[in-house]
Amino acid sequence: MKSQAARIVESDTAPEAAPAAGSYLEALHLVERLHRRLLDVIKDEFERRGREDVNSVQALLLYNIGDKELTASELRSKGYYLGSNVSYNVKKLVEAGFLHHARSKLDRRSVRISLTNKGHEVHEIIRGLYEKHARTIQPIGGISIDDFGRLNQALGRLERFWTDQIRYKL
Repeated sequence: MKSQAARIVESDTAPEAAPAAGSYLEALHLVERLHRRLLDVIKDEFERRGREDVNSVQALLLYNIGDKELTASELRSKGYYLGSNVSYNVKKLVEAGFLHHARSKLDRRSVRISLTNKGHEVHEIIRGLYEKHARTIQPIGGISIDDFGRLNQALGRLERFWTDQIRYKL
């Protein structure tokens, strides 16, 4: 007896798959555009403040590190950084004084990174931006907490689906 997943994969060319495919592709494009738009919003915030010492990707990375001490590989594995050039951005942030980096006491091959005071300043700018958005999203954007609950649930399911695709080679 075939699993439900196997039956679904075998019938992926069925006519009823067409509407689902359209909605799925629309969601993929929207998620991708939203991430780019978030980076634009962050860039705009820093431009308004006259800050050109950090780009939006780096600012988001600093925000996600926060008070933690991590390795570069942990940044990727924990989802704090999206992209293949994490080493480049970490190097640039260390050079610019936003990040401390030091060899791990336990594993001398591993480098641990954490925010400097300058890095904490960037973290606080992003935190303040997010707090402002959280206060104004419902009255200005018309998105309620219930809407976010449903959105977060759906996005969490999508993340699990993709993780299963990778993990179980579906």
